[in-house]
Amino acid sequence: MMPKHTILLVEDETEPAEMLASFLEMNDYVVLLANDGKKAIDMIDQRASDIHLAVLDIMVPHVDGKEICRVIRKHPVLGDIPVIFLTARDKEKDEIEGLELGADDYISKPASLKLVKARIDTLLRRQRPQTSKWIQYGDLFLDTTGKDLYLKDSRIDLTSTEYSLIELFFQNPKRVYTRQEILEHIGGDDRFVFDRTVDVHVKNLRLKLGEAADVIKTYRGMGYGMNRDQKSV
Repeated sequence: MMPKHTILLVEDETEPAEMLASFLEMNDYVVLLANDGKKAIDMIDQRASDIHLAVLDIMVPHVDGKEICRVIRKHPVLGDIPVIFLTARDKEKDEIEGLELGADDYISKPASLKLVKARIDTLLRRQRPQTSKWIQYGDLFLDTTGKDLYLKDSRIDLTSTEYSLIELFFQNPKRVYTRQEILEHIGGDDRFVFDRTVDVHVKNLRLKLGEAADVIKTYRGMGYGMNRDQKSV
């Protein structure tokens, strides 16, 4: 069985939103429903690696659909997903503006449930397969295929050793590694590495993580690992 696609649906009109969400769920989609822009941004922050397509009403409270689209297009995980604008406006200039922001389709309300589903189906069929495997931890996103780390939408430039270190922690977030274990992981065949080498690499990595530096925790008398007070996604 093919895994279900997840749709981010942003719509502030309660009844139409719930009807569309229920219809999509009946047709084997998973729906993340947000009734305002702030909640949508929170869902993007928390569930980015799950979302395959977004349906955005332009006129939603707090953060409008256009700004949500900008956030999606700048996002390291979501940058290439299909976006559909769903709006009561029926003006050519709005449609052009939406497409210039990076939307893939534009549907004027009221629209039939079957029409919206058909547009979603078409865009997902066209979508190229996801080639990257992402791990999210707070505001950090690790691309284990491309070997890149992002803080929100900004790429962090890491050395190969720093990447190897953060990947080790990300893939085993509940484990604390001793310095010797870390040395064996990052040292390879190099015998001229020492315990202090680990401390230096961790220090440099934390500097590059900036505001997210406390994601790596020092466990006194034990070693290093992910901060268990923070939540992975």
